[in-house]
Amino acid sequence: MPRSTDAGLMARHLGPSLKFLTVGGLVFLLDAAMYNLLVFWSPTEGWGQGAMHPHPILAKILTIAVATSLTYLGNRLWTFGDRPRPRTARSVVLFVLINVIATVLQLGCLGFSRYVLGLDSALADNISGTLIGQIVSTSFRYVTYGRFVFPHHDDDIDDVEGRRGKAHDAVASSERTPRTGHSTPATPTHQP
Repeated sequence: MPRSTDAGLMARHLGPSLKFLTVGGLVFLLDAAMYNLLVFWSPTEGWGQGAMHPHPILAKILTIAVATSLTYLGNRLWTFGDRPRPRTARSVVLFVLINVIATVLQLGCLGFSRYVLGLDSALADNISGTLIGQIVSTSFRYVTYGRFVFPHHDDDIDDVEGRRGKAHDAVASSERTPRTGHSTPATPTHQP
């Protein structure tokens, strides 16, 4: 690959990648703080076992729901703000679907640690559910948001409709052009 192409790719991806990581990093801190407050902090006893300690998956679902909403706003308005605004309903449906999958990935990490390995300390939950789970789910989100939720071009549906229109035009054009099935000269020639 020529160096100018490498530089172009780097320039095109570096800015959005840094913005995505900034949004994700801020929301990551918020998610971690909310989870730890729900699971490991009690208003009457302080740090130890919080109100949702017996229900870490439910606590994580709640914190992910808040984090997901903030992530959407940050990525729509800042990270991918230069891209055309997709149709709202389609964008939101794809965003929700992608985040459900990402949430399952993140909860899988926490659930494995809690229920398979039997680790229920704050450190274990934060490493499995918050750190490892966040890395897995964020990687998945980065690839899928840029491709499906906030694409460079208008909706893929518009592209498909455009191709259908071109195909229809080509067929209509060919129907107007007479075809004889064999080659004949435009003017008859007579031989002596």
